[in-house]
Amino acid sequence: MKVLLYSEGKSLFNKSGVGRALTHQKEALTQAGVEFTTDENEKYDVVHINTIGPGSDKILKKSKKSGIPVIYHTHTTFEDFRNSFVLSNMISPFIKKRLIKLYSQADSLISPSEYTKNLIKSYGIDKNIDVVSNGVDTNKFIKNRELADKFKEEYPLNKPLIICVGLPFRRKGIFDFCEVAKKLPDYQFIWFGAKMASLLPRDVQKLMKNPPENVKFPGYVSNEIILGAYSEAKAFFFPTYEENEGIVVLEALSMKTPVIVRDIPVYEKWLNNNKNAFKGKNIDEFIKIISEIDEDKIKNIVENGRKTAEERDLKIIGEKLKSIYKKVLKNV
Repeated sequence: MKVLLYSEGKSLFNKSGVGRALTHQKEALTQAGVEFTTDENEKYDVVHINTIGPGSDKILKKSKKSGIPVIYHTHTTFEDFRNSFVLSNMISPFIKKRLIKLYSQADSLISPSEYTKNLIKSYGIDKNIDVVSNGVDTNKFIKNRELADKFKEEYPLNKPLIICVGLPFRRKGIFDFCEVAKKLPDYQFIWFGAKMASLLPRDVQKLMKNPPENVKFPGYVSNEIILGAYSEAKAFFFPTYEENEGIVVLEALSMKTPVIVRDIPVYEKWLNNNKNAFKGKNIDEFIKIISEIDEDKIKNIVENGRKTAEERDLKIIGEKLKSIYKKVLKNV
């Protein structure tokens, strides 16, 4: 069995969640002993598509015509496309029509969470949908004092550190991140993620050019810097309004960095307030959570968070994907 892992626009998506998901698929399949390729010109037995552009459409049609089963990963939804790039809200209805068309032609679908699975079903798509986390490399994402010290050499700190990782979209809560920072001047806030300035709305660009004094936007940084930041941070603060899972949340959990998320449906069944993470509904609640984080109080919470990450380790994800591929091939 050989799988084509397909994703287009790699220069754009490499620094996004979809790009990270593809990297995780490669690592997971390697661990599971599944042969794969990213070269569409090679022979393959099943295709696993991650994007919804013209290239993906072409691969879908070519594979179906050749009798090769198609699995579509539902990374893109109408809900999470909105409030992202310039004109995203205007384009999103067309995106919804397109993803419905593409997802409906697949032999089977994979969603990164039960929440996303239910969204896809609500579009009227009647396909088998398996839920498989995007996963996390729990051997890589562990606290590292040496990398934390290197991080502090590059980003000198004299205040407790609060971090976020992700594309700087309105949807991901960038304005709330900065508003909380304004009201907590005794903390240093850093948001890591590709700036992609030309693709961002003007209000987001303006905020990033003139952030609160205790907020930094370094842009896209190396894995070493990210690991150092997770290791040093007092908390990982991810105030996103809409998400299909959030690989960065899994990374923070794996690192035993206290995780603070917005209380939204995607986290209902696997992140539990004061058990393995902290949840807030608004700026005042986020401020209270950050202000009250204490090393002694979080010990059990971060240990539970690590267990949650381990349940989604890439080794487990690889076996799940292998099982899905075999099932789809059997049913062709």
